[in-house]
Amino acid sequence: MTEAPAVAAPPVSLDAENVSVVVDGRDLVREVTFHVAPGEVLGLVGTNGAGKSTLLRTFYRALRPTSGRVLLGGQDVWRMPRRQLARRMAAVLQETGGDFDLTVYDVVAMGRTPHKRAFEGDDADDRRLVMQSLAALDAAALAHAPFDRLSGGEKQRVLIARALAQRTPAMVLDEPTNHLDLRHQLDALRLVRGLGVTAVVVLHDLNLAAAFCDRICVMHGGRNVATGSPREVLTTELLAEVYGVDADVATHPRTGIPQVTVLPGAGSMGRSAPTS
Repeated sequence: MTEAPAVAAPPVSLDAENVSVVVDGRDLVREVTFHVAPGEVLGLVGTNGAGKSTLLRTFYRALRPTSGRVLLGGQDVWRMPRRQLARRMAAVLQETGGDFDLTVYDVVAMGRTPHKRAFEGDDADDRRLVMQSLAALDAAALAHAPFDRLSGGEKQRVLIARALAQRTPAMVLDEPTNHLDLRHQLDALRLVRGLGVTAVVVLHDLNLAAAFCDRICVMHGGRNVATGSPREVLTTELLAEVYGVDADVATHPRTGIPQVTVLPGAGSMGRSAPTS
């Protein structure tokens, strides 16, 4: 992997203030509050159906909160012009299928759209940023390939490259390691970490969250049940309560990072996960 494009502006704070989301009478997110300092990486973890992706959708304006606010640099994202928001925050979503009749280059170049006038073509700087972003994800060789013919992991790397090309001071990522092999999981998270941007990252792998996030927010039943450093949050008691598993949490002797080991065959513990 090569170096990613430099971020165009200093990182900004990102806040959820008592955010709730009700859909069809179901409380999917319930009064979630947290603060992400400029340049901080916050991991959002929890069981399936805990409300992680739903909460993230309120950040990039795919779903309006029923109550509460999402603030980017102190400004309500729902009061910002869409172009202004797109210049300040990029989103990497879960890859949902090969529905792009575009080349890989074209998909990544979409990240430059917020910085251009209507119908303005790519200039030399745009082309450089697109190829630099692809190279940072080990995907430069795919530039002319049809996006819809890529593997799931290749598509995911291209979508992260699109966010890099957007060059925003904040980023939200919904399971960015989905479909990626071990090496590219590490590469992608190292890249996000090294950008210096403010980031909220939905992750299922607790060990990746511990390794790459400054703090972790644990969601359960739509609520924020714990927020703190990986060492503060990843405890055997919390894992039993939220995930219903028996697990050991130890400090890795080489990295000094908390490492979670789930004990197989120990049976379910704690309360059951929500179905919403």
